[in-house]
Amino acid sequence: MAHKIDNNGKLLRFGWWALAAIIFALVILIRIRLLGIPLERDEGEYAYAGQLMLQGIPPYKVAYNMKFPGTYAAYAVIMSIFGQTIAGIHLGLLLVNAASIVLVFFLGRRLVNYTAGIAAAASYAILSVSPSVLGFAGHATHFVMLPVLGGALLLLHEFGRQRLGRLFASGLLFGLALLMKQPGVFFILFGAVYLISTDVLSGFKLKRILLRNLIFSAGAILPVGITCLTLSYAGVSKQFWFWTIDYAGQYGSLVPLAQAPEIFFNSVREVIGAGWALWVLAGAGGVAGLWDRRMRGSTVFLLSFLFCAALALCPGFYFRYHYFIFVLPAVSLLAGVAISKLSELVAGRMMTAGFLPLLLLGAALSLPIFRDKKFFLVASPVEACRMIYPESPFPESVRIAEYVREHTSPNDTIAVLGSEPQIYFYSQRHSATGYIYSYGLMEPQKYARRMQEEMIGEIERARPKYLISVVMNDSWLQQPRSDRLIFTWANEYTAQNYAAAGFVNMTPTETDYFFGDVPPSVKDLKDYILIYNRNP
Repeated sequence: MAHKIDNNGKLLRFGWWALAAIIFALVILIRIRLLGIPLERDEGEYAYAGQLMLQGIPPYKVAYNMKFPGTYAAYAVIMSIFGQTIAGIHLGLLLVNAASIVLVFFLGRRLVNYTAGIAAAASYAILSVSPSVLGFAGHATHFVMLPVLGGALLLLHEFGRQRLGRLFASGLLFGLALLMKQPGVFFILFGAVYLISTDVLSGFKLKRILLRNLIFSAGAILPVGITCLTLSYAGVSKQFWFWTIDYAGQYGSLVPLAQAPEIFFNSVREVIGAGWALWVLAGAGGVAGLWDRRMRGSTVFLLSFLFCAALALCPGFYFRYHYFIFVLPAVSLLAGVAISKLSELVAGRMMTAGFLPLLLLGAALSLPIFRDKKFFLVASPVEACRMIYPESPFPESVRIAEYVREHTSPNDTIAVLGSEPQIYFYSQRHSATGYIYSYGLMEPQKYARRMQEEMIGEIERARPKYLISVVMNDSWLQQPRSDRLIFTWANEYTAQNYAAAGFVNMTPTETDYFFGDVPPSVKDLKDYILIYNRNP
């Protein structure tokens, strides 16, 4: 009988590892298949800023944005290894995501057991590649979570007795997460509160508690401190402060609090989608973990982690889909708790009962795969891009940039009137203005008029060889209260100084390209892009 039970246990363990291998291989296959999916705007921004860094140009000097520069540096590292291409960037994302999956496994194993670790890693692998969170794109959220997971794992190692070097390393990783994007500060808060609470429960004296937390905080502050000194030395500290503090504060106050619940629940409905079974498992894991005395400490850790991750979603109340990547590790780990608890309940019963948790998790993982099977396994990279961004010129940007690159020299500048920074990256040409996004110009915030005037002045002084006008609401997000100075100026400036050299017309079914032979009129005209060449 003992021999039979042992064989059943080995077979069950094999089943768990087989499921993990299948899910991991499937996610890798999906990401490899979609390596060539055109960059969207955030990726274009990071790629262009990283490209400039590789040329020795610091962030915020010739490309402005409110995000901290950590993701720019991460893109620069990826492109220095894999090349300045779409596939190279997405290959780097694949490795970042794979490393995060592995860390989720180790966290689950450390907090509960290997079953929970496998279930959590498989859940995170599927949830984090889903188009419902735009997981296929190299958003900053992926680069935030990698060091956060590493820092959390270091905090958990040898509970309550971390060596000082390990504490510093943990703080350093949390600090890198903040450098990737400002909401990373909430994970630093999580680490600090967790460390204080465990030290108090462990009965440490006040002096030791203060010393350990000082070391953790020093590690967390160091990356941002070094960055600030480096940017100051590069002469861009003023721009850095304005964009990441002053303007970011304006941006974060545009959405009224009264609208936040509606935006949040609309986003949550889309994010959960066909992955609802994994989210239900996470909820069950939270309840079961608190009920089970042995799992209670680990569950409190995960619920605290989830709470701080939820706080990272909230700044500005925008609740964009890719922001929810912040909560996916905690959700996945709680799902792992539920599967582990269910495995305990059926342990020792008949062999088929032992496989129930494995089958349940497999079914939950299969739901989002089947729902998005066309995106994952059938559509070409360009088709997949159009499925998610039907009103954005992301595939068109590649061809526009090729035309511009072929008709300019490396010393020429170009200007894009719109929010399409990926064109600068593809064309390998510098922008004539630091305003690589036009959204801020349209927002009802106090810097909008000044920003429009600065963009106009920079373009007029640079005299770009090509000017690309994006006539699409998706690229401007114009509002009723938007200042229209930029549009009035653009009409006059292009008429006096430029001639139409290209025209790209986008319809729901196809895109027509006209280079060097712009038609006087077209049958269907809604979203289009005009390429202007400066008059001799």
